[in-house]
Amino acid sequence: MPTLRIFLAEALGTAILILGGVGTAVFDADRAGVLGVAIAFGLSLLAAAYLIGPISGCHINPAITVAMVAVRKTDVRLLPVYLGGQVAGGLFGALLIWSIGQGKAGFTAMDQNGKPTIVSVSETGFASNGYGAHSPDHYNLAAVMLVEVVATAVFALIVLATTADGFPVAMGGLVAGVTLTLVHLMCIPVSNTSVNPARSLATAVFQHGWALDQLWAFIVFPLLGGLLAGIGWHALNRIRATVAETGGLAPNMPRL
Repeated sequence: MPTLRIFLAEALGTAILILGGVGTAVFDADRAGVLGVAIAFGLSLLAAAYLIGPISGCHINPAITVAMVAVRKTDVRLLPVYLGGQVAGGLFGALLIWSIGQGKAGFTAMDQNGKPTIVSVSETGFASNGYGAHSPDHYNLAAVMLVEVVATAVFALIVLATTADGFPVAMGGLVAGVTLTLVHLMCIPVSNTSVNPARSLATAVFQHGWALDQLWAFIVFPLLGGLLAGIGWHALNRIRATVAETGGLAPNMPRL
C-alpha cells in the first residue's frame, strides 16, 4: 500500500530528525553550542533523506509538504498521509528523548526559569520554540514571525530546487541538510528555530507549559512560509521560461 509506505517512511524520517536535532539540543547543548545543534539538525536531515528519500521524498516537515502540494509535485490527496506520518514520528522521537532523559536524576522537560536557552537541559524547555520571554534572546512575536516565514520559505525553495528536472538526485539530501544547518544558525537565537510544525509540536507536548500556548505561531508561520515558497517557485519558473524564450535575455532587453 503506497500510502502506508509513505506514512511509515515520513514517521521514521521525522523521528530521526527529532532524535538527532532536538536530542542534541536537550542532552548536549552546553557542549555543542549553537553551531553543534545546527549541524546536528542538518546531519539528521541528510541521513533521513538518503534513508527514506526514495520512498516518500523525505519531506519530514509539514511546511515542505505544503510547498510540494502547491507546486503539484505531491498529490493533494496524500497531504493527510504525509502530515500524519510527520506528527506521529515527531511525537515518537520526542518520547524517546524524554524516556532517555529519565535515566538522569532531575531531568525534566519543563524549564525551571521560564527562559529557554541553549545552555543546559534545565533551561531549554525541551528545546521548544518560543517568542517574547521564551525566545532565547527575547525577540518579540513580530521578529519571530518574520524569521520563521522567511527562513521556511528559503529552505522550502531550496528543497524544491533539489527536486527540479536536471538536478543530481544524489546531491539533494546534502544540499537540503546544509541549508537546514544554515537556517538553524540564523534562527536559533530568535525562536530556537522551528521552520517545521511537526518538530515544534513534538517538543511542545512534552514541555506542556508555555510551549503549548505559543505553539500556534510555529504552526502558522512555517506553513505560510511553505506556501509562499510554492508561489515563489511558480514565479521563478515563469521567469526561467521567459529567459529561455528570449535566448537568455530579459524581455525587451536589446541584444548586444
